[in-house]
Amino acid sequence: MKTTLDHIVIACADLEQGTAWLRERLGVDPQPGGKHAAMGTHNTLLRLGPRHYLELLAIDPDAEAPPQARWFGLDERGIRERAAREPFLLTWVASTDDLDEAVARVPELGEIREASRGALRWRIALPEGGGLAHEGVMPTVLQWNGAHPCDLLEDRGCELVALGLTHPSGSEIAMTLQVLEYAGWDAVETGPSRIEATLRTAAGSVLV
Repeated sequence: MKTTLDHIVIACADLEQGTAWLRERLGVDPQPGGKHAAMGTHNTLLRLGPRHYLELLAIDPDAEAPPQARWFGLDERGIRERAAREPFLLTWVASTDDLDEAVARVPELGEIREASRGALRWRIALPEGGGLAHEGVMPTVLQWNGAHPCDLLEDRGCELVALGLTHPSGSEIAMTLQVLEYAGWDAVETGPSRIEATLRTAAGSVLV
């Protein structure tokens, strides 16, 4: 089994707010994404490398509320209130080549569900209740089935250089990532909860 960093998730109150925030910080606009009908969310995307991207994620105001909690904790009051003030790096997502084995090794990843958006198909493990593990420092894990979003995105001159992860349970998270055979498991630090991504842009290095 192999597990790698796939993308980072920026929570925003709406995609217009997220686009303005991204343009101000990185000097580029995201590309259109699409709707996640089963979750009542929608997104826009920015390519950060051959297999890395940034996702601006918001609740879709035109969608009906789903029968279950939305993914990534978007129904939680604290996350909504923080996103209303300003978009922020909510969590990250890892990709594995064997999601069944990943969940067998780490049942806390949640229940495997089928998902799709346009031509994209994937399977994703979601914790019960739709929340985030360890305040988002522990990733959500998915497995792509066919095309990857980066195959459909333009290169707009931005690159993911590093992902900084710190949590009071840092050693526990690191051990879990090691079990998932994630290459950067030993970079997780113990301390106050924090997720930071360093991006290289045409204007220089930017921390989000």
